[in-house]
Amino acid sequence: MAAPGHPPPPPDPQFVLRGTQAAVHALHFHGADEVQGHPLLFSGCQSGLVHIWSLRTRRPEAILDGHGGQCVTWLHTLPQGHQLLSQGRDLRLCLWSLAEGRNAVVDSVPLESVGFCRSSVLAGEQPRWTLAVPGQGSDEVRILEMPSKTSVCTLKPEQGAKLGMPMCLRLQQADSSPRPLLLAGYEDGSVALWDVSERKVCSRIACHEEPGL
Repeated sequence: MAAPGHPPPPPDPQFVLRGTQAAVHALHFHGADEVQGHPLLFSGCQSGLVHIWSLRTRRPEAILDGHGGQCVTWLHTLPQGHQLLSQGRDLRLCLWSLAEGRNAVVDSVPLESVGFCRSSVLAGEQPRWTLAVPGQGSDEVRILEMPSKTSVCTLKPEQGAKLGMPMCLRLQQADSSPRPLLLAGYEDGSVALWDVSERKVCSRIACHEEPGL
């Protein structure tokens, strides 16, 4: 039993997945496997590999290698079929096709920042989707329309704001409006809510004394 005033200890794991041979830096669950009825787990590791784990057999179904041995920092699946996004420290964001047993990079987006900020996706059931990535300037965020990779805008804080680098991004859409919004956490510990269509900050709040992740 935990001592008064202390949080309870974490529960024991149901099982442990082993075999990445390098530190894991990104994890992502994806629905349920159509054949086995179990969710898949994607893991990205420091050596640049992406493992696709079956949680039924507790073994990797496939291992993807597309980042030239550089650390994988972010993983995300798209609702438009069997597609996976992976972001690496090789300054590439890869789009993988996993349909019908394929494990191939079908497109990629060059990145301009070597920071630790992970990208974000706003995707519905339509073929087009929106991508937010760290920009070339240290405090910038680029918004792209995908899969055409058309530049929508670059969001940059007003001069003199001194927010530092973006550390985390979250694209979303309010129920009451089709306009996309972006939540961005910055190096100074603040979080800003951007109206992407208007290219302006709706509100900003200081949440932490250290950079938010």
